[in-house]
Amino acid sequence: SNVKKMDIHNLTAKDIKKLHIWLRALIQVLYFLFIPSVYTAAFAGVKYIFTQIGAGEKVAMTSFVTVLVVICIYTILFGRFFCGFACAFGTLGDGVHALYVWICKKMKKKPLQIADAWTEKLCYLKYIVLALISILCFAGVYSKAKGTSPWDVFSMLHAGNFKLGGYLVGIVLLVLILVGMCFEERFFCRNFCPMGAVFSLLPVFPFFALHRDRENCIKGCKACTKKCPSNIGLPEDGSPKVEGDCFQCQKCIDTCPKGNIHTGVKGLRGNEFWFTILRAVILLILLLWLGV
Repeated sequence: SNVKKMDIHNLTAKDIKKLHIWLRALIQVLYFLFIPSVYTAAFAGVKYIFTQIGAGEKVAMTSFVTVLVVICIYTILFGRFFCGFACAFGTLGDGVHALYVWICKKMKKKPLQIADAWTEKLCYLKYIVLALISILCFAGVYSKAKGTSPWDVFSMLHAGNFKLGGYLVGIVLLVLILVGMCFEERFFCRNFCPMGAVFSLLPVFPFFALHRDRENCIKGCKACTKKCPSNIGLPEDGSPKVEGDCFQCQKCIDTCPKGNIHTGVKGLRGNEFWFTILRAVILLILLLWLGV
């Protein structure tokens, strides 16, 4: 056969970057269109657990709790790949931000951004949101807050349900979040996502998380940190540390001028394209098994 196997090692850095961008976009769109409810199901598991504990009732392995446990185990093994590639709300944020930047570019205007001083403080709000919702569930009064959830409004709209009577607060919050998404990449994920707070607190194995060969970095470069949606620095090669706010979007890989960024498993270096597909397939199999 004259058909050659695709070998990304023979591609230029620019071609590989385009390949990574299109792969991520494809995975995000497919999950957004066909499996959009994972986030809602997982967080329903969190709310159920605190509601049951508050009521003094037994916590059963319901379908929601099972989704929560499986996604958490997956995150411990592979990092926040779900957030970076498969979460519908995260994909919405990426799309809104990209559209805003594109419009600004067409209008030849510099995109407005939230000041770094604010973003460093806002990122702690997700823990307050998680704590507040957990307390309301524990007290058994969360059901009275129906209509205030922006992700419930988003889920209804995504499903084609426009009967949003009683959801005024949720609609207003969703609009404000959409505005924030314009001015800051991953605005909701970084600052307000309660599931993001849960994931960031999980102990993540360093094997498949991204690291960098610090000794080979250009002095004062910081290209990876500037490109990162969470504005975080990567741990050094061999370090067991994994940043909880890393969405595994992998944008830093193609940004590094020295090609120093790779997974904790050195044998996978240069094969991030295939490893991304593998993680997406594993996640898909798990979600299909869960019936999400």
